[in-house]
Amino acid sequence: MKRALIIGAGPSGLIAAGFAAKRGIDVTLIEKNQRPARKLMKTGKGRCNLTNLSDTQELISSVPRNGRFLYSAFTQFSPKDLMDFFEKEGVALKVERGKRVFPVSDRAQDVVDALVNFVRKSGAKFEKGRVTKLLIDGGKIVGAVTDTGQQYHAEAVLVCTGGVSYPGTGSTGDGYELARQVGHTVTELKPSLVPLTSPDSFCKDLMGLSLKNIAITVLDIEKNKPVYQDFGELLFTHFGLSGPVILSASAHMREMAPYKYRVVIDLKPALTLEQLDKRVQRDFIKYSNYNFHNSLKDLLPKSLIPVVVRLSGINEDIKVNQISKEQRLKLCKLLKGLKVNISGFRPIEEAIITSGGVEVSEIDPKTMESKLVKGLYFAGEILDVDAYTGGFNLQIAFST
Repeated sequence: MKRALIIGAGPSGLIAAGFAAKRGIDVTLIEKNQRPARKLMKTGKGRCNLTNLSDTQELISSVPRNGRFLYSAFTQFSPKDLMDFFEKEGVALKVERGKRVFPVSDRAQDVVDALVNFVRKSGAKFEKGRVTKLLIDGGKIVGAVTDTGQQYHAEAVLVCTGGVSYPGTGSTGDGYELARQVGHTVTELKPSLVPLTSPDSFCKDLMGLSLKNIAITVLDIEKNKPVYQDFGELLFTHFGLSGPVILSASAHMREMAPYKYRVVIDLKPALTLEQLDKRVQRDFIKYSNYNFHNSLKDLLPKSLIPVVVRLSGINEDIKVNQISKEQRLKLCKLLKGLKVNISGFRPIEEAIITSGGVEVSEIDPKTMESKLVKGLYFAGEILDVDAYTGGFNLQIAFST
């Protein structure tokens, strides 16, 4: 019987172990954590956005880095195939906005349990350990060694140890070192789907404020052009910006440098500038005898008012009925275009996804087998592919 060793019990490792064992292969799945799929438990804020119900071309267009490399993988195991798999394993699914797929229960634990049960039913064996060396003989893989000296012999080895984001879940970059040991190139590792830092002091003033139903535009200041637009939820933090639209935006800010990018927030995207001006006029009539800083309570969250007042340049104590048309229009433009300068990404440890990894030109896209070492395979986040948020990265993990 052919033996296979799978290193890493995340989504790639679990689904690979189960399918390989069902095909009659003697599979050992080795994981250094006490429990498998710890990072999977965090996805989708614990709800687990496990895929995106897109066709192959839509999937590829959602992978800005080496998307074409995944054509065969996506074709062989599509989002529909993945959904059928989980439904068969007893996890009822639902499709939400943006074709995002979640378990009906909104529990990532149900997804993890289904994967672990699938592996156990298949006959694959779980082992606890940390692999530190791959064993090669005559250009072929023959096994691996753990940090305790334990040797595992196998004709096929799959490395799917994840990236370096969320190291607390076990993603500490072990697989990159294994790849380098046997001659593979590992491209520069960078954060993706990560919060942004800003030098603007008002971000700290607004720490904890979550804005829903806002629109953002990311501007490349050097090229004077927009690189990304989105609508949804944003969070101000002590260091800058976070939240779903910001994490998505970060994947489009490929050549990050201090002050290269600016995020422009439209606080009232449902209104045109003219409509917003009429709305503000109505509020100003309603609060005509109030001071300016007391006139915006119907329009803005409480903590945002002093920031907007300050940035508007309008005296906070001026009576509303004394504000000029020009000042009012300036206020409206501010509400439609609140500028936040960006100084960089938060550390890679805080990123959802690692951008960079094993060079894909050294991997057979049809099988994920190394072109350098026969019998050695790579899958998931360790590869130099990463996608936007929305379930695409987990589909990559499962497909590869």
